[in-house]
Amino acid sequence: MPDSPLAVLALGFVLGLRHALDVDHVAAVSTIVSARRSVWASSLVGAVWGLGHTTALLALGVVVVALQTGIPPAVAQALELAVAAMLVGLGARLLWTLRQGGRLHLHGHVHDGRFHVHPHVHGRGAHAAGTDHHAHPGRQPFVVGLVHGLAGTAGLMLAVVATIPSRPLALLYVAVFGCGSIGGMMAMSALLGLPFALAAGRLRRVDGVLAAWAAVASVAVGLALAWRLGVEAGLLA
Repeated sequence: MPDSPLAVLALGFVLGLRHALDVDHVAAVSTIVSARRSVWASSLVGAVWGLGHTTALLALGVVVVALQTGIPPAVAQALELAVAAMLVGLGARLLWTLRQGGRLHLHGHVHDGRFHVHPHVHGRGAHAAGTDHHAHPGRQPFVVGLVHGLAGTAGLMLAVVATIPSRPLALLYVAVFGCGSIGGMMAMSALLGLPFALAAGRLRRVDGVLAAWAAVASVAVGLALAWRLGVEAGLLA
């Protein structure tokens, strides 16, 4: 750990950026981004995910700093298992939406006097008139970020926090780490949303294929994480 407070905070920001790139984060956010139809809307998903993630980190950080202790291994494993279940659930839900709403729903638009359509994925019973093209990120990314903030390498970050002797600096480290994760996930969500935005405007079939791949990847990552946790716990050979 660096000796200078500024160096400690800089390290926290860089680690926060790196933390946003964890495969389980990318898999979860990709299932949400698949329903957005612009890079801006996708980046908002990343920002809201980061806010939920940082909220959880700050809450846990206060506990860790106050008690000067780390997260018990059993608790950390339980939280990671919750992330695995969430990833499987997100992927399965998207696959079910694609199956039920099945084909992409088309919205007609008139831009600059020219009519054209944009495909969107909606569940059964969704009404075209009631949609806003997912410009609002909603609560789902916040909840997903909240769960991720309670598990994974964030737990390792909190273990580092417990070693910082100054409590104000330790809490500031958590906040800066969270800011780094927000920035990193905003950039990653924008990149993830780019192919969906391009496909929505030009290639209808590709859009559905991309969404299906995002769903399958989320389920696969969740199952792999659950398997790893089972092996570590001695439940699986």
